[in-house]
Amino acid sequence: MNFCSHCAAPLATEIPDGDNRERKVCRSCGTIHYVNPKIVAGTVPIHECKVLLCRRAIEPRRGYWTLPAGFMELNETVLEAALRETREEADAQATDPELYSIINIPYIGQVQIFYKVGLLDGNFGVGEESLESALFDLDNIPWDELSFRSVSLTLKQLIEDGPERVTKPHEWTLNPPDGWKG
Repeated sequence: MNFCSHCAAPLATEIPDGDNRERKVCRSCGTIHYVNPKIVAGTVPIHECKVLLCRRAIEPRRGYWTLPAGFMELNETVLEAALRETREEADAQATDPELYSIINIPYIGQVQIFYKVGLLDGNFGVGEESLESALFDLDNIPWDELSFRSVSLTLKQLIEDGPERVTKPHEWTLNPPDGWKG
């Protein structure tokens, strides 16, 4: 960001009074432009002890398997976003949502939140952002074809927990992978 969205003046990078981080600041109108993490909301759909995965039809990681998830929109809750993404990516109606995992990924400015859910009548399909959807036995997950580390981490925890519900959500922080140049 180089120019103020309020007055179009050039921005400076500085630590505003009373703050402890560098921010983009407009010296003309005084607006401080904050950049905050993005929320990714999704589900871990379970049906008959199998997990529903979607093969991505979009970049990044097109062609890889993932849990139904995506960026939260304005004017929706995290749960609403997760349920919407499940409808959009897997053409599925999620039931009985339970907070399952929170994954902090500070080096890319994301927090990913997953709810463990059931599938209404076991029905699912393929949404616009998916090439296909399929149920996988927990001992038959395509590990080498998973899209993101957060998905792998959540699925490994699901195997450890078993498909039964848990009462306490899991939380992790992912560090940059080796060689990360961001």
